Amino acid sequence: MSRAHIEARGLFKRFGHVEALAGLDLTLDAGECLALLGPNGAGKSTLLRIVAGLARPSEGSLSIDGDAAHERTARRRIGYIGHASLLYPELSARENLIFAGRLYDLADPPGRADELLSEEGLSEVSQRLVSGFSRGMAQRVAIARGLVHDPDVLLLDEPFTGLDRRAARRLESRLDALRRSGHTLILVTHDLASAARLAQHVVVLSEGRTVYESRGPLEPDSLERTYVDALEDAP
Repeated sequence: MSRAHIEARGLFKRFGHVEALAGLDLTLDAGECLALLGPNGAGKSTLLRIVAGLARPSEGSLSIDGDAAHERTARRRIGYIGHASLLYPELSARENLIFAGRLYDLADPPGRADELLSEEGLSEVSQRLVSGFSRGMAQRVAIARGLVHDPDVLLLDEPFTGLDRRAARRLESRLDALRRSGHTLILVTHDLASAARLAQHVVVLSEGRTVYESRGPLEPDSLERTYVDALEDAP
């Protein structure tokens, strides 16, 4: 079973005079799903990029089991699924996954690619160039790529973008199964119903600061009211 404890202390991120994160503290237990909520510009994607090791904080620290997030040992444990697919359009779906598998030194990248494409219901179009895919199909390939190395930590930035209801429910089921098997998830989404079904830990950000945090299940209606109240009460 995977284990990945994430801890942020005094986290600041500045872009010139703009403060995207302003002294954020966060502890995320192994095997937990965190729903990271907030309006556009609240700092959610910036935090994900720091966890992923794609950016470094201006001040403070973020560690994964004691390793700084930007270190190679931590970065190899991360899977990232963004709202942009970031696939190579000139490659087929299968080639994109094989390429990703080779980057992670998998023993059998073609076999892993075929397994994931089958799980996503894309086997019949696996040889087609991604440039010809619909938004939803490309997102399903991006989901498979994020899972190609079976990461301990999965970061999801609006992963339901472009998915129809059936594909969204399939993704929810997969994420819930990953969490139950010990994987740590951070979910950024405006879909509060999905957040309520998946998360056991909720953080609402506003202007780079935590304005609400709770642990424990929430009903979708309750989460929506809590979210609105937290933003209205934010300083």
